[in-house]
Amino acid sequence: MYTMMHYLQWQLRHDVISREELEDYLRIFRSWSRNDYFSLTPMKKLKVSQTFVTWESPSSSVFPENHRARALFFPSSRKKSQGAPTLIILHALMSASDLGYRRIAAKMNQRGWNVLFPHLPFHYSRKPQGHLHGSLAISAHLIRTAETLRQAVQEIRQLLHWSREQGSQRLALLATSYGGWIASLLLSLETIEIALLLQPIINLRRVTFESPLAASLGSLLQRHGITPAHLEEHAHLTEPSSTLPCSSRGKITIIGGKYDSLAPAEELRAFASKWGAHYLEAEQGHFGYQAMQQALKLIELY
Repeated sequence: MYTMMHYLQWQLRHDVISREELEDYLRIFRSWSRNDYFSLTPMKKLKVSQTFVTWESPSSSVFPENHRARALFFPSSRKKSQGAPTLIILHALMSASDLGYRRIAAKMNQRGWNVLFPHLPFHYSRKPQGHLHGSLAISAHLIRTAETLRQAVQEIRQLLHWSREQGSQRLALLATSYGGWIASLLLSLETIEIALLLQPIINLRRVTFESPLAASLGSLLQRHGITPAHLEEHAHLTEPSSTLPCSSRGKITIIGGKYDSLAPAEELRAFASKWGAHYLEAEQGHFGYQAMQQALKLIELY
């Protein structure tokens, strides 16, 4: 997986933001609050069927495939889904198969839950032609990386509020890695009844300049004069640990990987302590299945 991620960064090596452009961007948002940056707006051009929910994304880019938000919809019952609790699953970066998530949805449907599986920006139905799933979501074009994260958080906020409008009194999040980063930011903006975060990315500076990705992504940025200090200027908006969650203490569970080098266990353990969240640990690195197996056992308790 790391080899694949290095290869993707190498493919995009000419698509690097300049230091001047990045500093102009950071200057604009220096005084913004998180609620302003990830503002909630009404859904536009909403379409709902028994299999999906689509709407116009609140953000746009040069890639038209990414302009329409989409979530697979697995209602608890073909006859009546209104009022049922809803689980929203946020996939990892570069996710390209939803088979396992469909199995989770089927099990949750049997237990009376609706399930929503959003296609995060630049993934699945939103993948631009000529690019791999998620390759544009995190790259050396840091403005696009920030705006993609912003787009994802805004869209999931809209989806959460849509679910409440449909009568869902209980909302839950199951999120992995990149999806966990998005979910962590959501939790600082929205009250969620249940949240399971599997190895969430919570420290972009460390991931970019100190993790195994630093050999490609970090070195590429440094050659263009971009340093960890630049990312620190945006941390008040995009780093989950810079604030506390809206949800009650104890309703969040964070699952770390003992051998994880992208989201180290000690980092997630400290994050969980600050947030008053439960912490569990799986015998795996950043890529594996044991963390999800633990999460699914917890879901059965709800």
